[in-house]
Amino acid sequence: MKWGTATALLGIASSLALGPTTPAEAGPPATSWTADLRHGEASGVVLHGGVARIDPRTAFVAVAEEAPADATAQPTGLLTFPARRLDAATDRVAVTVTGQVPAGATATVDVRGRRGTGGWTEWIPAAPAPDGPAVTLPTASAEVQARLVLSGDPGAGPTVREVALAARPAPPGRAESDGRTLAASYRVFATREGLVGGTTANGHVIRARDHFVALPSRRALAPRGSSDYSVKVCAPTGRCAFAPVWDVGPWNTRDDYWNPGHQRQQWGDLPQGVPQAQAAHDRGYNGGKDQYNRKVANPAGIDLADGLFWDALGLKNNAWVQVEYLWTGKESLARVQAGTDVLAAPDAAAEVVGFAAGRASVPVQCVQDRWLRIGRNEYVEAAAVRSPPQVAACSPPNAP
Repeated sequence: MKWGTATALLGIASSLALGPTTPAEAGPPATSWTADLRHGEASGVVLHGGVARIDPRTAFVAVAEEAPADATAQPTGLLTFPARRLDAATDRVAVTVTGQVPAGATATVDVRGRRGTGGWTEWIPAAPAPDGPAVTLPTASAEVQARLVLSGDPGAGPTVREVALAARPAPPGRAESDGRTLAASYRVFATREGLVGGTTANGHVIRARDHFVALPSRRALAPRGSSDYSVKVCAPTGRCAFAPVWDVGPWNTRDDYWNPGHQRQQWGDLPQGVPQAQAAHDRGYNGGKDQYNRKVANPAGIDLADGLFWDALGLKNNAWVQVEYLWTGKESLARVQAGTDVLAAPDAAAEVVGFAAGRASVPVQCVQDRWLRIGRNEYVEAAAVRSPPQVAACSPPNAP
């Protein structure tokens, strides 16, 4: 199964500049800049004559094998710009999009900020404000990144000529930390993605026995090849796997169910940790349909690539799994360079209890000789991890 990134984005009226270039509030001046469309990482977007538009060959459409695609599931493309370091931390970024946006199409911008722990906040779509579209970050950040999101009929538009941003300095005393502690963890239904040779929402071409996951919200979609958003998935087989989030789905594309209701992009009346598809399938929520008005055929809240499903977790059928959304916690995360086994003890002869995919993030708790502990009775070789963080030595096994 696969569900692409087509999303009902922030509706923006057609033509020309959309939103102010600087916030209207009094205070220190904002830092303003114009994103260079030529230097963005494109996924489903093509640049012609300095104008960004949806690429009909590579754009993503929300589809599901269990139900016919609805007409509202439009092609969507992303153009991710390089991160920008600011002179002063910001908690609000105003957005100006200049171009042509016909009726039924959308062009908006997502922004994220670097957290005090070194990781990123989730991507936050620009929202309407009295002075124009803007993003309010959950924490003050001295480094931000933006991406353009286009959705609509590729033949009709939208087309974008310019993306301008203005970062307002955060109020004095606003910390570069959001106070998070343990990573969110929920039991959800997992399905196998398949679709070898297809393209994920971030532009990754799916390989045989691949290792990544899809979540039903673009807010936690990692840029192609990155480990910015990763999960730990534990299956009924007793095995656990760490993998990056490289696709969007299943079923929905605005369902960040791991967030509390007041933060959730859609379906905020559902309990935290309950995917909309689960509520629709199990108790008829929303008439038993997803955001595209399709009948939900299973309660899936995560999609697993084939290698993760079959090899890393040893699954034979779709199953309920425990998922830890690693970027939501405060533990130091480090990137795995190449896929490696997870062992039950800091010993090459120890039992294999899981797998860490290449380019996944793992939480580094402590170090023991040449081993890193990444969970209870879970170890990987330090050599497998790129730039492991400075952490304390692990306590002896029988220490109190």
